[in-house]
Amino acid sequence: MDIIGLFPTWYEPGVGSGWVVGMIATAHVLFSHTSVGAAIFFAVLATIAYSNNKPEYLEYIKKYGLFLLVFSYVLGSITGPGIWYSTTVASPRGISSLIHSFVWKWATEWVFFIIEVVGVYMVVYLVGKVDQRTHLRITWIFGLASYTTMLIIIGILSFMMWPGKEAWFIEGGYLNGFYGSNTFAQLAMRTFFMMSITAVVGSIVLSRFKEDDLRRELSRYMAIMGLVSTIAGASLFSWYLTTLPDYAHLVMENRLPDYFVPALLSVVGGMLVYFLALLFKPRMITTTFASLATVYLLVFGLWPEEVARESIRKPYVSGQYVYSNQVIARDVPGLNIHSEIPILEKVGLVKAHPFIPDNLREVTPDNVLEVGHVVALSMCSNCHSLSETGIRPIMNYFGGNTDVKAIKHYLLGALATGNTLYMPKIPLKDNEAEALAVYLASMTDMKVAEQWKLKASALAQAKTGE
Repeated sequence: MDIIGLFPTWYEPGVGSGWVVGMIATAHVLFSHTSVGAAIFFAVLATIAYSNNKPEYLEYIKKYGLFLLVFSYVLGSITGPGIWYSTTVASPRGISSLIHSFVWKWATEWVFFIIEVVGVYMVVYLVGKVDQRTHLRITWIFGLASYTTMLIIIGILSFMMWPGKEAWFIEGGYLNGFYGSNTFAQLAMRTFFMMSITAVVGSIVLSRFKEDDLRRELSRYMAIMGLVSTIAGASLFSWYLTTLPDYAHLVMENRLPDYFVPALLSVVGGMLVYFLALLFKPRMITTTFASLATVYLLVFGLWPEEVARESIRKPYVSGQYVYSNQVIARDVPGLNIHSEIPILEKVGLVKAHPFIPDNLREVTPDNVLEVGHVVALSMCSNCHSLSETGIRPIMNYFGGNTDVKAIKHYLLGALATGNTLYMPKIPLKDNEAEALAVYLASMTDMKVAEQWKLKASALAQAKTGE
């Protein structure tokens, strides 16, 4: 059958489904990176505490751990499933590609996550209740299990950009998809930035300590960790860039917002200043100041980074074979996956999409606007808002043009051939392109749709008369 395996489209009209996923994911990065970084920090600090007879350090671990239980593990356990839910409805085939490629990797990650969740409780509540050797061992198991979850996730995130090895497209196999230069570069960079985030969030807890000597000592540890990690992470960013595919560099040069580079530079500079203040003037780091620094890091650091990472892998959403609009774009023989582009070229979208209403499978003067709307929903709305607000409003890309023929010419000449930098190749049939063009023009002027209907009806009647 000439049907492709698309799902119904979830469209959020206010901000767009892409931004819903992005907002949840960005918050989750803050929570998850803090939890992993703090786990490693706890292991190191506990070792120092037991080696140098510093039981007051354990009190800080206990308070930071209690803070993490809400900040990272409660909020993280809400946003984590939130990512799964939102991406499953926004990008079902993207999620499917990750599950089918890495099902045992996900299972392994969940095992270590369970160890991590149990571990943070044990680290916090067993301080002073078990012998030092046992508690230190628990702390290191907690730290290593937590970092293992990051090791696994990074490989999957890298696959979403592009498979680790070119052989994956022929042979499949999770090792070919998981391990590549981008995996290791991203892991190194994120590890250091993770420790920077841990230091910023940890200073919220530290700001509540009243003992000047203890606060000064711990501030020194965290400031040095933050300074070294921020500088190292920024330095490794250039290595990370060298591991990206060529098209990703083109997208960065042409499509990233103007604020991207200034935002990242301001965050790196701001973090360095913050850690210098933490090192030399720890008393000035109040709870409010530290909380504002965390929000600043989230809004101006993590959000632009997540936006950029999502943008530079376009037009794909996973593995360079699933388009953002869920169409399979290329063959993957090793997984018995076949491109759906030939089917679209043969019968068109409205006949190949299983969830198009039957009354819209033939384009007529009466339903042309509705067909255009359905095509835009299914093929465009994952990346473009169909309103004036939200993610990349599609109407802004046509400069207020209401010339249906001109828009149709673009759709057939560029979009249908894949002759664009950023968007997927969708070979619409002539009447589908016309319907989409009518809808896009009507977004600027609703009269266009009525005029086009009248014109199309007149042409149809003339042909019938002949």
